[in-house]
Amino acid sequence: MALSKIKFAPGVNKEGTEYSADAGWFDADKIRFRQGRVEKIGGWEKYTDQSFLGVCRSLHNWSSLESINYLGVGTNLKFYVAEGAGYNDITPLRLTAGAGDATFAATDGSSTITVTENGHGAVVNDFVTFSSAASLGGLVTAAVLNQEYQIASVPTTNTFTITAKDTNGTEVVANSSDTGNGGSSTVAAYQINTGLNTFVQGTGYGAGTWSSGAWGSSSSISAAGQLRLFSQDNFGEDLVFNARGGGIYYWDESSGTGTRGIEIGSLAGASNTPTIALQVLVSDIDQHVIAFGSNPIGSSAIDPLLVRFSDQENAADWTPTATNTAGGVRINSGSEIIGAIQTRQEIIIFTDVSLHSMRFTGAPFTFQFSTLSTDISMISPNAAVNARGSVYFMDSGGFYVYNGSVQPLPCSVKEHVFTNLNKGQAFKVFAAENNDFSEVTWFYPVGESDTEITNYVSYNYAENLWSVGTLDRGAWIGYSKNSNPIASSVNTGVTDANYLYNHETGFDDDGQAMTAFVESGDLEIGEGERFMMISRIIPDFSFRGATSDASVDFTIKGSNFPLETPTTQATATVTSSTQQSHIRTRARHAVVRIESSGSGYGWRLGDLRFDMRQDGRR
Repeated sequence: MALSKIKFAPGVNKEGTEYSADAGWFDADKIRFRQGRVEKIGGWEKYTDQSFLGVCRSLHNWSSLESINYLGVGTNLKFYVAEGAGYNDITPLRLTAGAGDATFAATDGSSTITVTENGHGAVVNDFVTFSSAASLGGLVTAAVLNQEYQIASVPTTNTFTITAKDTNGTEVVANSSDTGNGGSSTVAAYQINTGLNTFVQGTGYGAGTWSSGAWGSSSSISAAGQLRLFSQDNFGEDLVFNARGGGIYYWDESSGTGTRGIEIGSLAGASNTPTIALQVLVSDIDQHVIAFGSNPIGSSAIDPLLVRFSDQENAADWTPTATNTAGGVRINSGSEIIGAIQTRQEIIIFTDVSLHSMRFTGAPFTFQFSTLSTDISMISPNAAVNARGSVYFMDSGGFYVYNGSVQPLPCSVKEHVFTNLNKGQAFKVFAAENNDFSEVTWFYPVGESDTEITNYVSYNYAENLWSVGTLDRGAWIGYSKNSNPIASSVNTGVTDANYLYNHETGFDDDGQAMTAFVESGDLEIGEGERFMMISRIIPDFSFRGATSDASVDFTIKGSNFPLETPTTQATATVTSSTQQSHIRTRARHAVVRIESSGSGYGWRLGDLRFDMRQDGRR
C-alpha cells in the first residue's frame, strides 16, 4: 500500500454535516489551533485554596501605589477584594439599624430564629451581622447571635428568619430556656441586597404594572430582582464598583481590606452623585467616572439610556458647572444600554439596538458621541472584549469586530453556537481574551434546562480559525499582574464552593486529568464510490511535560453512507516512542478521532500518514 499524508484543514467547521466537513475538523474539546496545528490547551490550577460565596461574573485586577496586587471579585452574593491568598469581604452596607430595633424569638427544639425589625428591606439570601445582642437565656447565647447570618426566609416585610449556629458553623437548637428577645442593645447591619444567579425576564425599563408611572418614565430596577452582574474599575489605587441596576460604591485602598465599600454619595464633597446605574467604568486617559444607564439629577428613577460622568479626577462631584467637566448625554437610540467597553482612546457603548462611540475631547463638551451602527448590539453586558486594540463582541445572531469600523466575523461554528445557546440565560455570556495565543473566547449556557455556562466558542483572530468545547467559567481576565489568565468557576449549589483558577498553567484540570479531543469529518477516496482499506498509521506528535507517560488514543470510525452512524473499526494508542501502528479499517467513509485523557502532559499534532488503498465498490 502507498502512504498518504492527510492534510486536515485547520479550524473546526460545523456549518454543514460531518460528511461535508471532508478533510477538516468537525468537533473538538479543549484544543486550540496554533499555526494551523492542533494542540491541547493549557491546564489550570487554583488561584488560592480559599473559596468564596456565590458565582463570580466580574473580575478586575490592579495595583496600589505600593505595588500591592489586588483582585476585585463580584459574585451574586458578595463583593470581595483578594489580596494574596485571601478574600476580603468589602460588600457595602445598605442599612445599620438602631440599637434595639431588631429582636429575636426562638422556638424550643428548633434552630430557626425569627428576627423582627420593621421595614428591614431584606430578601432571601441577604447577609446581616448582629452585634451587642444578649443571650436568649438557654443555648442561644450572645456568641451565637453576634455574628454574620444569611437570611433563610422572609415571611413578612417586618420579619425574617435565620438558622442559629455556633462560631464553627454548627447548628444550634434552642431549648425551653431561650425565651428572651436579645435585649435592647442589638444592632443589625444589613449588607446590600444579594442578586440572583438566574436571569429573569421583564425587569428594567418598562417593568411593572400598566400605568404604574408617568408615560415614558422608566421603572425602578431592583438589584435584588436582577441577575447579579457587577462592573468595576480602579480610580487610581481605589476601586469603583456597581451592581447592575443598583448603586455605585467606592472602596478606599488606604483604609485597608478590613473596611467595606461605601456609597459614592458618601464621599467627601459628593454632589449629585448617581444613586443607580447599569454599569460603571473609569475612562483611562482622562480619569472620569462614568455611569451608564443612570438616574438624572433630581430624580431617583433610572434612565437606562442616560450616560453621566463626574468631574475629571474627582469621583465625588457630578454637578455640571462652568468650571468643571461633569455632565451627561442621553443616547438617542434603543431602550437601554447593554454595556460599554474601552478601546483605543474611545469608549464603545452598546444599546439593545445600536453601537456608539464616546471620545474625550475636553472643554466645552468633555465627550463627543457618535453612532457607529444602528442594527447590531451585544447579547450580554460582558459579551465584548478588547484584544490588541480591537473590540470583539457577540450579538444575538453572530460575531463581530470593531477596529475603527464594525465588521462581521465569518464563523464556521455559528449555527452550532446559536442553535444550542440558552437564549433565556444569554445575559450570562462572557467574553475573554488570551493574547498569548491570539484568542478570543465566549463562554455561554446551552439547552433549555441547563441555565449555567457549560460551553465555549473560541476564535483565533490571527489565523481566522474557530474551535469549540466545554468549560464552566463565569468571568475571566486575560491580562493580570499574575501574568496568567484568571477565571472563575460557576458552581451553583447552596453548599458548593467556588474558586478562581490560574489558566495556561501546566496541562491538567487542577491536578486531575483533562480530556481533550479533536474529530475529523468524513474522509473518502474519490467521491466515496469505492471502499478504502486503511492498514497502518504513521503518527506525528510532539509531547510536552511528562513525556514518558504521554499517550494519545486514535479511533477510526467507519460508515458507508452519509446518514449512517459511524461505528468504531479500529483503535490505537500512540506514545512518544511509537513509530507506526497497524490497524484494519474498511469503509467508504472514515472519521479520525484523536483523544487524550492522561495527566501531566500536553501534545501537538503534526502530519498524519496512512497506509490506504482503494478496495472495490462492494
